[in-house]
Amino acid sequence: MSNQETDTYFFPNNDEREVEKFVGIEAFATDKIRGIGGEYKKNLKDFIVKEIDNNGRTLDIKEDYKIPTFSMELKDKYTTFNMVKVNYDTFEALRKISKILKIPYDFFSYSGLKDKNSISVQKVSIKGNYVNHLKKLKINDIFIRNIHPTRKPVKLGSHVGNNFTITLRNVFPGQNLKNRLENYIKFLNNYGFPNYFGLQRFGSFRPNSHIVGRFILEGRYQEAFEEFVSTTYSTESLDSRIVRREFRKTGNLEKAYIEFPRKLKYERNMINYLINNPGDYEGSIRTLTSDLIKLLISSFQSYIFNKMLSKRVEKGLPLFKAIKGDVIGILDDYNGNLTPVKYIYGNSYDRYLKKALTLKHAVIILPIIGSITNLDEFPLMKLFFNEIARHIKIGNIFDKKVTFETEYKGSIRAMTAKPLSLKILEFANDDFNPGKLKLKLEFSLQKGSYATMLIREIIK
Repeated sequence: MSNQETDTYFFPNNDEREVEKFVGIEAFATDKIRGIGGEYKKNLKDFIVKEIDNNGRTLDIKEDYKIPTFSMELKDKYTTFNMVKVNYDTFEALRKISKILKIPYDFFSYSGLKDKNSISVQKVSIKGNYVNHLKKLKINDIFIRNIHPTRKPVKLGSHVGNNFTITLRNVFPGQNLKNRLENYIKFLNNYGFPNYFGLQRFGSFRPNSHIVGRFILEGRYQEAFEEFVSTTYSTESLDSRIVRREFRKTGNLEKAYIEFPRKLKYERNMINYLINNPGDYEGSIRTLTSDLIKLLISSFQSYIFNKMLSKRVEKGLPLFKAIKGDVIGILDDYNGNLTPVKYIYGNSYDRYLKKALTLKHAVIILPIIGSITNLDEFPLMKLFFNEIARHIKIGNIFDKKVTFETEYKGSIRAMTAKPLSLKILEFANDDFNPGKLKLKLEFSLQKGSYATMLIREIIK
């Protein structure tokens, strides 16, 4: 029996472009420039992410200053440190530290999530004095650096952005490759790229967090459970597909609990709950961490954002030029973050908005639709959202009361993102792939923007 007959979702080539389309990522800014091909994330050292703190300083993976003493006189209340992780997502790494040090998970705070398939460094805080605990901590592929007491914790979203060093490999040395690369660098530095939520938000191998999130929002908890536990994707590992298929076929919870590998801990917890509480699918969903439930719901909001952005391009509308019905968001003068101030384009003050856009003091924004979003404030996107909502049959999904204690109010997001100082660090023979080339790039992005969405423009 073929995969196409046994997997719930089958991607004919199992390639990234197919999966991207599944989560609403469909357009390119550089569609007139031929891609260079190649691969990334084949080696963890080829994808390095460094957080840029709220003072604009890029954290260093090896920085480790002398540890100051925790002082009650100075009103120290938190232990803050740099967490360097290798092939861990932020949630996994913090849970690991929490378990080993026996510290409640909700004592931890962080500014943003960092890619799992990478080497990354980010600031983390723990409520209380854990200086000595952290000094002694030893975990494979998690390193604690620059421990210091602080009066305040790291807050969600408090960093400015992230710095990336990414190596593309297996690039074919084609004709005019250097010229094409220079054109890419120039275009992306000048204009940027569509500010999609990348595959990391949805799951690179099981791209279904938005589907689970939708079911949770709609109160369809059994379907959320089935999507999370038994749905299979042709892009995920074979051992995962086998156990999920078997459970989908038999529905035997006890057998599934035994057969599901320990690495599928969320699924095992959900299955075990249902064994002890038959039919309570909402309770099984509640075995997931609050962080993960929030991420699932926000993934559905991200999917809608991606679909609206793709719909704009599908209609032949420009990415880098405002048109009537667009909404212009004003940036702050300090670090270029979006402020709540916004204006609808197509009125008497357009000339001021054009100037603000030209001076990089403003950007075109789209809504991340939530419970308090007023789509009348986004005339153009309201048309696109209504079209999408009819197509995927979601009705007034964001008006519903969700029993989970999580916020999904909605916000705004720039339609495009522009890298800071995108440059080539190395262009040489690929030591892993004889006869091919490698390309090492460095750039920084505002928080919330995905480096993979810039890379896809180059490799196509």
